[in-house]
Amino acid sequence: MRYNRRILLEARMRHSRVLLIGVATALTVSLTAAQQPPAPAAAAAPSNPRTDQLKRDVGMEVDGMGENIQKMNDMVFSFAEPGFQEFETSKYLTTILKQNGFAITENIAGIPTAWTATWGSGKPVIAMGSDIDDIPQASQKPGVAWHEPIIEGAPGHGEGHNSCMPLQIAAALAAKKVMEQQHLQGTLMLWPGVAEELLGTKAYYVRAGVFKNVDICIFAHVGANMSVGWGDSGGNGMVSVEYDFKGESAHAAGAPWRGRSALDAVELMDVGWNFRREHLRLQQRSHYVIPNGGDQPNVVPPNASVWYYFRETSYEEIMKLWGIGNKMAQAATMMTDTEVSMKLLGSAWPAHMNKTVAETMHANMEKVGLPTWTEADQTLAKAVQREMKVPQTGLSTQLGPLRGRENIPDEEKRGGGSDDIGDISWNVPTVTISYPANIQAGPGHNWANAISMATPIAHKGVQYGAKVVALTVIDLLTRPELVTQAWDYFKAQTKDRKYVSFLRPEDKPAIWLNKERMEKYRPEMKKYYYDPTKYKNYLEQLGIKYPTTEKPAGKN
Repeated sequence: MRYNRRILLEARMRHSRVLLIGVATALTVSLTAAQQPPAPAAAAAPSNPRTDQLKRDVGMEVDGMGENIQKMNDMVFSFAEPGFQEFETSKYLTTILKQNGFAITENIAGIPTAWTATWGSGKPVIAMGSDIDDIPQASQKPGVAWHEPIIEGAPGHGEGHNSCMPLQIAAALAAKKVMEQQHLQGTLMLWPGVAEELLGTKAYYVRAGVFKNVDICIFAHVGANMSVGWGDSGGNGMVSVEYDFKGESAHAAGAPWRGRSALDAVELMDVGWNFRREHLRLQQRSHYVIPNGGDQPNVVPPNASVWYYFRETSYEEIMKLWGIGNKMAQAATMMTDTEVSMKLLGSAWPAHMNKTVAETMHANMEKVGLPTWTEADQTLAKAVQREMKVPQTGLSTQLGPLRGRENIPDEEKRGGGSDDIGDISWNVPTVTISYPANIQAGPGHNWANAISMATPIAHKGVQYGAKVVALTVIDLLTRPELVTQAWDYFKAQTKDRKYVSFLRPEDKPAIWLNKERMEKYRPEMKKYYYDPTKYKNYLEQLGIKYPTTEKPAGKN
């Protein structure tokens, strides 16, 4: 096992001047000296024999859960539930945690699929969370290197969120076992990122006080390599806003002059916004869909709506962008003699991750390393990359360096995605582990990003990621100075920038979203739920040979 070999190597070199002590932090610093200052003294402290033994033990516990990790991962993949509709997923995961002694609290922040699961007592309180929702129209057969939906038009795990909570649960159960055996004090709290693709819940968790007594938050998100970072985020924060216009219906041919078109207002707002784009900052990203454009062409639409994401680099800039959107909406009503109301459907702060915890976690990544990929794994990865017309580099075989900057100048930022883990990162010291369960090929939020997510690639990536998280939990439980340093960094982070929620008092979670979609697709999707009592894995249940890389004749 790679972890054990590394421990032996460290033991042999303990008296040398090759500074491998501090669980490989010196190596990390040497690789990233250009990007960041040296690690703090606590992260570089000499190895503690007791902690080292506990980490070996917890790593072995994770390794022993390989089959259960695969089953959890494949089961959630088969549920394929989009935001706010993760009922089967939440029921399944909380049942596992309940059976393992965790206390479950449901309906967190008034969200039916949100919950917390806690075990243990006292400090530190370590929150372990990740997202569980998926993407509309991303249904995809795993292990097949081209677009082959399980159900045409149905949602699917086109970002890989099916793997995230299985990772955290495996890490938590391994840590729990060692904590019980060694009588370690501390509290583990697991929680799901409901409707992350809608940026729909984490700000509400914060408002409800879910993290009020938490000491450290460890978040997990699927990636194509094992990595963690700290400091300012290169991505954007955002608000998700729906504008609902109200007009007056009329016969579109017989008496159109008696109507006031809500759709006209939507289109005029969109035209105005698209002209304004030229004069917005380079850092902004804004996009929209029209969820309601009217009923039928011969009726002047009395109701229509447009849904915007306004993304920017800071709270202040996001509020400015939102203000411009409101002005555009009001102008559209003036041009069409309509009315408009507005709903906030989601929000996210730009993230800022904790340096101390990130350095501690990266040191554990150096211990654990990356999975050993088989020829079949690499064959699938390169076939998907060929299909997506990107370089055929296969799966990652070398860890990237730890990266982080306290502050990234605004002029260096050029927009990007958003994740509402940012709200939590401004309320408690937080890091996000990226783990190698996906293939560097798909464009994101796409069927191609689902191909690996119920295959051995994901199974191994989740197991290795769980081991890193479990080792990091042991560090936090046995080295209280890390928690202290994490909070010192957090206090400096928040000295001049205070968290102000985008949520207004009247805002409530948009729990109705995706309800109609699942009412349409769930009856058919149930036929494809994974049955681990009959099949070793989901590939076997679907009758898929791994990997399937040669297209049938006539398949484009």
